[in-house]
Amino acid sequence: MKKYSTNYFIICTALFIVFFDNASFFKHVLEVYPFQGVDAIFVISLGINYILFLILFFALLTWKHTTKFVLVVMLIISAVENYFMQTYNVLIDVTMIENTMQTDLSEVRDLLNVKLFLYILFLGLLPSYIIYKTPINYLSWKYELYAKLKLIIGSVLVMFLIMFSFSKYYSSFFREQKILRFYTNPAHGLFSAGQYLSRQMKAKNIPLVQIGKDAQLLPSKKRKIMIMVVGEAARYDHFSLNGYKRKTNPLLEKEKVVNFSQMFSCGTTTAVSVPCIFSVYNRVNYSTQKGLHTENILDVLSYAGVEIYWRDNNSNSKGVADRVHYVNYKNNQHNTICEDGECRDIGMLVGLDTLIEKNNKDILIILHQMGNHGPAYYKRYPKNFEKFLPVCKTNQLESCSKEEIVNAYDNALLYTDYFLRETINVLKKYENKADTIMFYMADHGESLGDGGLYLHGIPYFIAPEHQKHVGSFVWLGKNSSLDKIRLLKNADKKYSQDNVFSSLLGFFSVKTEVYNQDMDLFHN
Repeated sequence: MKKYSTNYFIICTALFIVFFDNASFFKHVLEVYPFQGVDAIFVISLGINYILFLILFFALLTWKHTTKFVLVVMLIISAVENYFMQTYNVLIDVTMIENTMQTDLSEVRDLLNVKLFLYILFLGLLPSYIIYKTPINYLSWKYELYAKLKLIIGSVLVMFLIMFSFSKYYSSFFREQKILRFYTNPAHGLFSAGQYLSRQMKAKNIPLVQIGKDAQLLPSKKRKIMIMVVGEAARYDHFSLNGYKRKTNPLLEKEKVVNFSQMFSCGTTTAVSVPCIFSVYNRVNYSTQKGLHTENILDVLSYAGVEIYWRDNNSNSKGVADRVHYVNYKNNQHNTICEDGECRDIGMLVGLDTLIEKNNKDILIILHQMGNHGPAYYKRYPKNFEKFLPVCKTNQLESCSKEEIVNAYDNALLYTDYFLRETINVLKKYENKADTIMFYMADHGESLGDGGLYLHGIPYFIAPEHQKHVGSFVWLGKNSSLDKIRLLKNADKKYSQDNVFSSLLGFFSVKTEVYNQDMDLFHN
């Protein structure tokens, strides 16, 4: 069999990836630069330049016997990224890498399907097999180095020549169209993975910053009991509390909750939003490293003497509950209400009375629910909550109609409505002898095919409103110390998850230097 040079393999792999794995990139480029006139020539030049860039990148990354291994890895990564970018119209940025690294096995199963397998098979494994079976003509190190240098220098020179010829276009492209570069596959995904790993390495030696050690409980007439539910992927405009035409909150509407109709999230993924909700930092100043290495509101409340319990039916607490009582309810070891591998949020309510009655201290219980976790919305609720029909019964959302996706999503919201009402019922047992409150806060919103987008995770600065505008409300016990009239009066003001930190301190009447009265939703 004829042998080919390492440069031949590099060039062929770069061509394959650009032609077969970058449809999402070119789709978004063509939305900005229509394929006509000079714009068409510029688009072609972009394609050629990206081929040359990958050739340069692969040439720098490989050397003789590592060539096949590196190229096979690149092909498989590109095939997987291509599937998710094409199917859900997502971006593979640092936040998405972070979210992926924190995904558990059950969430991975929800993403597996035949289409993903076919992408990996035809765009990853098949070309990889051809590379594996085709022999390489390895030259001596001197000739190999000479050939490699020619390829690198030639690629750089042609790239600069093309950019110089279209300098006006490229100047605008790099200055004003940064978002388009986020779609380059696998370049931006690898760059984001590098950023993520770099941050992780730096974070290893960062000490934990303590805050609020001066926290003290101010005297109050009654014991305070709060259950805070952190929801999953619940967009505001699918809550009938917010005027949605369907009755997705029929039970909550009877409970006279105070609905925050203009609540906005800190991020568009669970990995960002959940720790940010409980962080002392606001959205603009928050980062994962700051969040993980600075104590949060749970620590401050603990210093003050509040009992803290975290029950989780999602992936995990994202580091928030590392220093408090934590129990995983995503398996039948603790959750007594599981069926077909799906443990229900309602199972987190079992035994809450025992926690509440354990002592007479103020108590905060956080329930991190599975909620509307996609793409398998149809799994998120029992069969008897399937009110809106027909539903999308696959994780391949693009194969379902918009109506079927929305129906499945709304059914999951209907089940959340039931779960939240049952949570309120737990608190009603104690409202005569304690100051009780249920605080609901969705972590982020969700795209349901709007504008071709699915799920969530789009970078915040370009994310559509329905990924940032979330459902949130409070229920107050009949003897609450909070001013319900004032809360109702201000309920339609614009708030964000930045308000949670000081609001929790305010409810529990905690005096500390980290409290900000202006950010307290509950301040009387």
